[in-house]
Amino acid sequence: MPSPYEIAILPGDGIGTEITKPCVELLQRAVTAAGAQPLREIWLEAGAATYQKTGESLPEATVTACRSADAILLAAMGDPAVRYPDGTEIIPQIELRFILGLYAGVRPVRSIPGVGGPLKDPRGDALNFVLIRESTEGLFASVGKGTRSENEATDTQLITREGTRRVSDFAFRLAQRRKAKGHVGELTCVDKANVFKSMAFFRDVFDETSRAYPEIRRRYGYVDAVALEMVKRPWIYDVMVTENMYGDILSDLGAGLIGGLGMAPSADIGDDHAVFQPCHGSAPDIAGSGKANPTAMFLSGAMMLEWLADEHDDPLAGKAAQLVVDAVDAAYADGSLVSTERGGTAGVAEITQAVNAALKV
Repeated sequence: MPSPYEIAILPGDGIGTEITKPCVELLQRAVTAAGAQPLREIWLEAGAATYQKTGESLPEATVTACRSADAILLAAMGDPAVRYPDGTEIIPQIELRFILGLYAGVRPVRSIPGVGGPLKDPRGDALNFVLIRESTEGLFASVGKGTRSENEATDTQLITREGTRRVSDFAFRLAQRRKAKGHVGELTCVDKANVFKSMAFFRDVFDETSRAYPEIRRRYGYVDAVALEMVKRPWIYDVMVTENMYGDILSDLGAGLIGGLGMAPSADIGDDHAVFQPCHGSAPDIAGSGKANPTAMFLSGAMMLEWLADEHDDPLAGKAAQLVVDAVDAAYADGSLVSTERGGTAGVAEITQAVNAALKV
């Protein structure tokens, strides 16, 4: 049995501080129920509140602890009212992607039983596909580097061979694992290769990478057309891979298909480190009200346990991950649990209670 996993925990700002503790407590219950050793919790500071207090949004001590941890669990960071002197928002979660080389942004789009989506077709309530977003290049490579004058501003998109190769390879391997579990085994390259040289290059490198995966079917889609298809018939997708900004936009669209950002988990994974966090932000407008939905945080924690299981060949961690997912599904299954962002009344306390009650121990 592996020694206890050390988890760097970053609650961050706003509702992040409300949803982190119940998530960690749920994960510890699941780990214990699976017969594994309790997680070692390392609680760390970062974010807008930390910046206000110390002048640093991502202290070096926090980065050092993240580097040494087995995994990183991050809630939400930032506050529109707290900005750097240049007017930009505080986004240490993005800084971590560059610092730790977290090039694969994993954004699952999986319907939760009992949580209806916005589509009329019943297939829209049984979605299960994954968007992979390259997370260290693209337009986001210009963060902190763009130029601005009185009459114009520029941000430059960067696409490299190595960056595209490694994220394409990650996506193909994910498609392989999903195919082994009964999915179709198909990967869609989402780009704008008909307009931009950088995107034509992205597609060429994707094709080169595909040669090592002949069993995985390739598809292609321009990002605008894919956005249309995600609204009309998203069930046609299995795994998708795309540039950073395109992935940022499409992943929020995907969240909308499954009930909102409060239902959408995510991960940013590199060769040596991984961060797991809900897709939503810090929502300062509802912070402290108890209205936040912790579901995406719970499912992000489950993704963390599943990743640890794969990384360390640890079936107990995998069992704990499945216990959390099953508990979330069971809590929502009859349709009576409706979170506030979906027009209901359930917030942190009620959703946490329902998921804990459904956890099989």
